Amino acid sequence: MKIIIVDDDKFVSLSLNTILSVQDDIEVSAIGASGKEAVELYDSLSPDVVLMDIRMQDMTGLEAAEAILKAHDEAKILLLTTFSDDEYIVKAISLGAKGYILKQEFDSIAPALRAVNNGQIVFGTEIVDRIPHLFSGGKDALKVSCEPAEMRKVSASCMEKYDINEKELGIIKLIAEGLNNKEIAEKLFLSEGTVRNYISTILEKTQLRDRTQLACFYYKNLL
Repeated sequence: MKIIIVDDDKFVSLSLNTILSVQDDIEVSAIGASGKEAVELYDSLSPDVVLMDIRMQDMTGLEAAEAILKAHDEAKILLLTTFSDDEYIVKAISLGAKGYILKQEFDSIAPALRAVNNGQIVFGTEIVDRIPHLFSGGKDALKVSCEPAEMRKVSASCMEKYDINEKELGIIKLIAEGLNNKEIAEKLFLSEGTVRNYISTILEKTQLRDRTQLACFYYKNLL
């Protein structure tokens, strides 16, 4: 797996490089120090995963992620930060980032990169417990743009509105839990091809873009 590291703290980026370079399956292709560099490095190197800080000068990690994903919707971006601010979490998910973990979760960084590279959505342990609240639709919940604006918190009525059956609901739930296609197939005793077909159908029905947005949709509308 080829990755780029982007952090405006040189000590952090060099430390991450040292840690990750000794992993047999991870190659650090480049190190950047700004959001602008992240965009330029992605365009030139097309890494498998971008490991990027959120708070940077001039162009933030969120702004860089948005620019990268606009040009390369297949990009896999794992955001790394010392801040677990709700607004950042929601924005990261809404943009289509594949993960958001805290720097202090040191031992989780390499496994998180592997999970993201395998198509999973990753959140740090401190963040996972807060996701249902962020997308619960309560009066204090943050507004997110990861699904059409007319969507409401629902259960059966939402399934009816988007013509989602029980099998499709089960697949959406497993996606929200971070399982990849192979894991979903094994759990539901289906082939991977069948799972892919289900996901394509679900995305078409809900008019969503990818698995990240399906996870948002589940937590806000179907949980």
